[in-house]
Amino acid sequence: MTTPNTKSSPEERLTLSERFQLGRKGEELAAAYLQQAGYKLVASNFTVPVGRNSIGAIVNVELDLIAYDGPTLCFVEVKTRASDWFAVPSANVDARKQRQITRAARVYRRMFGLAGEPSRYDVVSIVLQSSEKDWDNLQIELLRNFWSEEKFRKRRWPERYWD
Repeated sequence: MTTPNTKSSPEERLTLSERFQLGRKGEELAAAYLQQAGYKLVASNFTVPVGRNSIGAIVNVELDLIAYDGPTLCFVEVKTRASDWFAVPSANVDARKQRQITRAARVYRRMFGLAGEPSRYDVVSIVLQSSEKDWDNLQIELLRNFWSEEKFRKRRWPERYWD
């Protein structure tokens, strides 16, 4: 006889459909929050090809929200969770995810001739606890300049290191 795991996080108890609904609701809330903060939304859920993987398949990356904060083009990753029981939502924007978004943002800027524009990477962290069909206990946080593109630039070594 097995007993249910009572120490599982709220996310583990959500079905795939409920997780998708939670994510979409979070993106809607983030877009409204950014607009109230003065951002001008340009696009949402914009998917761009960033290269090929080791077996040659095309790799696509989705940019959750793209907006202007004044003259600065912002690429915003939205992370929504039903609880911060285990960790805050922004903890899931790790180096791998940052690298993917940075690559996608470079492609986006090239596509639209925005290579010289000032840009930034923001994260909107949302904890949205649900009870039945009502959403309550909303926590939302905007983390401006969460990471820098410099982190992922290829480094050029001075020639003196190779002599």
